[in-house]
Amino acid sequence: MNLRRDVFQAIADPTRRAILLLVASQALTAGAIASNFDTARPTVSKHLQILTECELLQQEQTGREIHYHINAKKMKEVADFIEPFRQMWDERFNKLESIMKKISTNPH
Repeated sequence: MNLRRDVFQAIADPTRRAILLLVASQALTAGAIASNFDTARPTVSKHLQILTECELLQQEQTGREIHYHINAKKMKEVADFIEPFRQMWDERFNKLESIMKKISTNPH
């Protein structure tokens, strides 16, 4: 049975989100990533495996080292999925703000 990792379950974990932020600006090795956390290296390796399996990270081998970097295409797919929800909530908050302003300027 081949289980596919869900990207939203992957980014639900705060450590995995922190890893994504770390590698957003530069590719890093597993050791460099792990040095930023107070957890065991195998734990960070498991997080890297999950992020790689759901294609948020890509691996690039340079000599004997493997560098992890953001898969911008997959991140854009996630952002594109979330965008309509963001727009909907922006509209709702703008309407609420407008109502609150009317109430505060005309309390009667």
